[in-house]
Amino acid sequence: MTKGKKLLLSSLGAGAAYLMRNKKARDKVISTVQALIAKRKSRPRVQ
Repeated sequence: MTKGKKLLLSSLGAGAAYLMRNKKARDKVISTVQALIAKRKSRPRVQ
């Protein structure tokens, strides 16, 4: 595994651990993702 991949996986792991421990941060991320999904669904599709 390359050094860059190891760093990426370590960062993802640390972020996941932080979100599991911090409910306020987890709720903020969830609400942001839900807002992005709702915004995407409300856009008309261009074909």
